[in-house]
Amino acid sequence: MARAEKPLRLLFLGGTAFLGPAQVEYALARGHTVTLFNRGRTNPHLFPEVEKLVGDRAAPDYSALDGREWDAVIDNSANVASWLDDSTQALKDRAGRYLFVSSISAHSDNSIVGQTEDGPVFSEEDYNEAVASGAGMGAAFGPNKAQAERLTFRAFGDRGIVVRPGLIVGPMDNSGRFTYWPVRIDRGGEVLAPGDGSDLTQIVDVRDLSRFMIHLVEQEATGTYNATGPESPMTMMEMLSGIRAVTSTPVTITWVGADFLREHEVGGWMEMPCWVYPSPETAGFSAYDCTKAMEAGLTFRPLGETARDTLNWWRSLPEDQQGLRTGIDPEKEANILRAWHARNA
Repeated sequence: MARAEKPLRLLFLGGTAFLGPAQVEYALARGHTVTLFNRGRTNPHLFPEVEKLVGDRAAPDYSALDGREWDAVIDNSANVASWLDDSTQALKDRAGRYLFVSSISAHSDNSIVGQTEDGPVFSEEDYNEAVASGAGMGAAFGPNKAQAERLTFRAFGDRGIVVRPGLIVGPMDNSGRFTYWPVRIDRGGEVLAPGDGSDLTQIVDVRDLSRFMIHLVEQEATGTYNATGPESPMTMMEMLSGIRAVTSTPVTITWVGADFLREHEVGGWMEMPCWVYPSPETAGFSAYDCTKAMEAGLTFRPLGETARDTLNWWRSLPEDQQGLRTGIDPEKEANILRAWHARNA
């Protein structure tokens, strides 16, 4: 891998869970000097050669950063906007640039197909209302991300960068939100798939996203970028067919209509990962325009590579760590498939 023309001093807030390790590995390969700032609780064995500073953003305690400077900060760990208020104030005079990892969920209107970065996001009033109401992290996630974006630019101005990933997938993803599909298809047999296969889905490999983020700070970029893929629109049928191609296990994929799934109380997204029930309100959920990011350097590896590497990573885990937090229960899946075939007999 080519080394960066100008080695940078990079500070990662987080850096040891899923996205962070992929970023750190790429940054080190590019010749950058890396410092990690976190509580030291998640995967502390990673990167023994890297400087690690201990602090707690929830406290908040940034004293470990005193007297230090960095060329850029990459903030992976803030889902709460108040953390951004603290960290950007602590670092605005100590760092050249600040890249905040936001989310497509900062967009407030999922009905817009082909939505760009200029589409509507949750307002400051939405954020304040979510905080005042005590909304849980699910409902407050988008408003928090949108508010954190504003705080990034308030503190850093044109030295701020915001990246809005879609569903991040690949090795080390313990959420199961994509991992379910390669694991389930590799298990074989009859697989329940949602809808008729024509619904769109968007994913981005963690390694492609990481390279893009490091590239942005190397290029001293600014602004906001939607960052998900692939380059061309992808249907659920195309995604599952691509995953099917990386395993030789005998398998049959059965598409079950959305109305039937709703009747049998199958949850979109969590029980049927990478998919939501189609409606006018969700028409744009997996149809975001990422042209700006692609023009700025975001590229995508083949789906088969992502699926194969994800499956191999999952197989490498100890058996007691192979549980998935998403995906339909096997018994429920089998019962619904029987009912679907009986109705269509």
